[in-house]
Amino acid sequence: MSLLLISSLTIASMITISSSLPDMSRDFSEYPNGQALVKLSLSLPALFIALTALLAGSYIDRKGRKPLLGMALVAYAITGSSGYWLDDLYGILIGRALLGVCVGITMTIVTTLIADYYQGKARQQFAGIQIAVMSLAGILFISLGGILADIRWNVPFLLYLFSLLILPLALRYIKEPEQPVESAEQPVDIPVPKVIWIVFFAVMLMWILFFIIPVQIPFYLKGLGVEKNSLIGVAIASSTLFSAVASFFYAKLKSRLSFAQLFFAGFGLMSVAFLVVAFSGTYALVIVGMLLAGMGMGLLIPNANILVMQLAPPAVRGRQIGRLTTFWFMGQFLSPLILLPFISSYDLETVFLGIGILTGLLGLLFLLSGRFWKQAG
Repeated sequence: MSLLLISSLTIASMITISSSLPDMSRDFSEYPNGQALVKLSLSLPALFIALTALLAGSYIDRKGRKPLLGMALVAYAITGSSGYWLDDLYGILIGRALLGVCVGITMTIVTTLIADYYQGKARQQFAGIQIAVMSLAGILFISLGGILADIRWNVPFLLYLFSLLILPLALRYIKEPEQPVESAEQPVDIPVPKVIWIVFFAVMLMWILFFIIPVQIPFYLKGLGVEKNSLIGVAIASSTLFSAVASFFYAKLKSRLSFAQLFFAGFGLMSVAFLVVAFSGTYALVIVGMLLAGMGMGLLIPNANILVMQLAPPAVRGRQIGRLTTFWFMGQFLSPLILLPFISSYDLETVFLGIGILTGLLGLLFLLSGRFWKQAG
């Protein structure tokens, strides 16, 4: 349970303040490039998660999984809630960056511990449950964030204090794995299958494309005439609802389908989702698109996690999962930077159409390359 609760902090770190972005943009409009900086506040933690995960993965392989966890949970509460207390946009951005450092540590530790504690079908099942719980937590946090944003845009930042409630449970119930952890003096030169890098880059591209939802959907819905932040929160949260549903069934699907087939299914659902949104024009159809996108992500995330767990030798598991975390959140950070030129040149409907076509092609590529993944099962 402690692992699942800590996992929920990861998604909360990013999307909790999504519904606040339009009102933040208004209040900080006097800042140079104020709207761009406000959008950056959503994705900035991802950059520092990515940078920290590389170091955290290497550290926990040498020193153990638990030593950093308590400090990271306390720092998460302080840095995450700083946006409530600060009225300066640059100060808020610094707090968001430090929040990313905390998540980079906790995410790497939790995912590595899942690989340590579980094997085979039990690992597949728990990985699916992990993503499902993260998705359900996303529903809670984004919905509460939308409701609290109607009070004032900074109130949702208080939700980050939730990590303090998890802290005593984590310290009490999370144990260091029994297998010996390699000492700092021992050099590690253990070969890892090169195909793992395809997974890393696929995960990064997946997040570059998907992360347009929490960044741009609030503005897209405002353009459709949806004024209530709570309704915007419901729209974004609906994607996490079906992500949870798909993740709960991941283990059963994996017993019947290969990794490549599940990648195809996940990217295929995302493709249909973006095409629906591109041609929607109504709040109801945007919700349909969000549901389909959530289902796709609910398959893709545990599929990538399990594949990396199986490809990575135990002695270097922490650093490989650290790399996975790095590519995951680097994709989230790069998403607005890469997509912004397209959004500036084309309307959002055209951008959604392009993403729908691209994700469909990615799904087909994975289906056609299925033979490369047979070594992992």
